[in-house]
Amino acid sequence: MSEVGSGKSEVTMEPEPSVKSRRSRKVDKKVVRTFTASADEIRMLEAVAHYHGFSKSATITSLVKKEFWRLFPQGTSEIRPDPGARVLGEPGEKRP
Repeated sequence: MSEVGSGKSEVTMEPEPSVKSRRSRKVDKKVVRTFTASADEIRMLEAVAHYHGFSKSATITSLVKKEFWRLFPQGTSEIRPDPGARVLGEPGEKRP
């Protein structure tokens, strides 16, 4: 983690190992990404990750996926639900 101006830190997350999905869909290759966060935000991320027993990278991914499916239960034109998933609403429709 390297310090940058205004009390923010740039964090580089290591990729999770790429695995084949059990649903016979090919999983996208994981790539290293970076983001900017304050020291307090990093501590919050570490606390949530520790609570769930996940890595920081897995915690961020899990939270993003949960929020995406909450907002777009039918998916979008580019991202579709897995076969057999229970879905509500119309494709691309945002939830209130």
